Amino acid sequence: MDISTLANSINAIAVTAGVIFAAAQISYYRRRRRRDAMLELVRSFQSPTFSKALRRVMELPDNASADEIRKILGPEGEDLLVHLTATWETIGILLFHREFSIDVVDDFFSGPILISWRKLLPYTTDLRQRYQRETWSEWFQWLAERMMERESKSPPIPAYVAHREWKKM
Repeated sequence: MDISTLANSINAIAVTAGVIFAAAQISYYRRRRRRDAMLELVRSFQSPTFSKALRRVMELPDNASADEIRKILGPEGEDLLVHLTATWETIGILLFHREFSIDVVDDFFSGPILISWRKLLPYTTDLRQRYQRETWSEWFQWLAERMMERESKSPPIPAYVAHREWKKM
């Protein structure tokens, strides 16, 4: 084998190794980015304001009208609703843009999202009419509808049941 052929072979091996290394780095970067996004999602919901807002919404009676919701919550409670619905909106947008996987959102929040939507639908409809803005809580609605679609195809199974056979590695 002459020196030129040897140099070309070494060059081809180096380029191939470089491409493999770059692909591995891109894959690692994507996994890291996804994990960081999930961690940020969790951190964003570990606030006292979010917890208080979610609790207040969960305590609302089913089928309450917008006026009843306003009366029950008062102005401070309505401020909490804005916080909660803005959070659901954010998750909806990030899910749509594939920054989060629907599986992770489902695992973390499908129940609270669906219950919030059910309880706040009359309130949301009223705000859309009041402000003549159909886009009010549009991503919250989109997100709730995605969760409803998933549950219509496969009913939710609690993690303690679904992963009963999980073993530590």
